[in-house]
Amino acid sequence: MRLSILMPVYNEEDRVITAIKQTLEVSYPCEVELVVVDDGSRDRTGELLDHLDDSRVRVVRHPRNQGKGAAIQTGVREATGDYMVVLDADLEYDPRDIPRLLKPVQDGRGQVIYGNRSFGGHAAFSFWYVMGNKAITTAANILYNCYLSDLETCFKLMPTKLYRDLDIKSRDFGMEAEVTGKLLRRRIRPYEVPINYSARSREEGKKITWVDGVKALGILARQRLAPAPRPN
Repeated sequence: MRLSILMPVYNEEDRVITAIKQTLEVSYPCEVELVVVDDGSRDRTGELLDHLDDSRVRVVRHPRNQGKGAAIQTGVREATGDYMVVLDADLEYDPRDIPRLLKPVQDGRGQVIYGNRSFGGHAAFSFWYVMGNKAITTAANILYNCYLSDLETCFKLMPTKLYRDLDIKSRDFGMEAEVTGKLLRRRIRPYEVPINYSARSREEGKKITWVDGVKALGILARQRLAPAPRPN
């Protein structure tokens, strides 16, 4: 197995190099590549990425900011791995959890693995952020008659070909809801494993807002009402 780790980056000059270093220091059970997509950063992020020197890392650039979904679309096009997982550059997620996501795949227990955040204390920057996440996840569970614990998790590991087949259109944070909605419409139930999570505050650069939550609810509803996908 070869794993592509996709890292969308936008204005993360204070964290991106640390995030990349931490990712490359992990002992993975397979070959990995790290595809960093600079989504039109306007700070020193691009300059810092210019000085990377590791054969496992490839940097792709957007001339202007297009959104997380668009950055991941670019990363998926560039990916050469059999499987892919997204890892944000904001240090909220721990790359040491990625081997934990791979284990159910290697054991034959699932092909789509979600990292489940257990919110509490340092793992939540606000009450309303957690409640919003729970509301979106509950809406998905009701609409699709399933039981997920954390729809908005960044850690979604799956075959690269499957992600490409989903044909994700959302170019912003709505891609999280679109991915899950399209998986559930295909009757693919993600296998969840617990992960570590350390939230940052709005002052530290947290970008997602309540508007993204409202968009996510609309995307879930539209996907539920859309015609069933044709079998490949």
